Amino acid sequence: MLNFKQIAGLCAVAAACAMNAPAQAQTAAPAQPMTIVVPYGAGGIVDNTARAFAQKLAVELSRPVVVENRGGAGGMIGMNTVARAHDENTLAFTAVSPVTLSPHVMKTLYDPLKDLAPVASIMYSPVYLVGGPKFTGKTFKDMLDQAKADPGGLSLATAGVGSLGHLMLEQINGQAGVRITHVPYKGMAQMVPDALGGQFTLMLVNASGPVNALIGEGKLKLLAVGSPARLPGLPDAPTLAELGYPLANMTSTFGFFAPASTSPEVRARMNAVLNKVAAMPDISKPLTDSLNIMSTGTVEAFTAQVQKEYADNGKIVKQANIRSE
Repeated sequence: MLNFKQIAGLCAVAAACAMNAPAQAQTAAPAQPMTIVVPYGAGGIVDNTARAFAQKLAVELSRPVVVENRGGAGGMIGMNTVARAHDENTLAFTAVSPVTLSPHVMKTLYDPLKDLAPVASIMYSPVYLVGGPKFTGKTFKDMLDQAKADPGGLSLATAGVGSLGHLMLEQINGQAGVRITHVPYKGMAQMVPDALGGQFTLMLVNASGPVNALIGEGKLKLLAVGSPARLPGLPDAPTLAELGYPLANMTSTFGFFAPASTSPEVRARMNAVLNKVAAMPDISKPLTDSLNIMSTGTVEAFTAQVQKEYADNGKIVKQANIRSE
């Protein structure tokens, strides 16, 4: 039988354990959230894809993943946020143009090759040249004829100054000797409703389900595509290369970037997880159904692609004498 001192000692130990349990539970802090910065406005293919990835990543990483929109300046405002993050909990999902193109056109607060680190390529997307209800023609030739007859009278929207669409427009203007007025946006989401509302005549926009549907309904007129070949889902649309504008025949690559301070080990781990998510049917099928092409690979392959595009775009911008507006 236990004596009084033994019983008292056991009670003291039990009380200490009971008091210590909540303290230990409190020190087990929840996993720090990961942020995916989208350098464009809400809505549109980039934002929608980022949010789909965020849901899957939260499960794969067992931590919260939030999407933050920071649009403006052709994506450069958001990319500057990522470049200055200096942590391993921030990624950007973006077209590569704020890294490989925009810095050649506008002054940036970040060095695209030193302050940002490629993590994973996800897909590339054809670019549509479409006319809205305000456009009275039917073909690419009609567009050029109108532009020649009324210099500056046609207006064309893109995702922003220094965006891929901006470069494509300048290539068309320069080669055709026309002046189609540039209308820069903070991303593509608002461009489509504004096109339908007659705010401008034309736009360069990435392939997506909603845009494809509007083309099918005849509410947008597809004049040409930026693509290596005609698209199986839209076989009647000529590529810009077919029309004699090979330098304007471009597609948009989309991928994830991290702050340059992110370790190679973390980038490699995230590359593997992002490739896994990209291969999930409920991620890849909506993208491929809307005529985008999945293009995953290693960190090294994406880094080499970014460096090459940066060098190539620098030459194009210099030859075309493109400047910010």
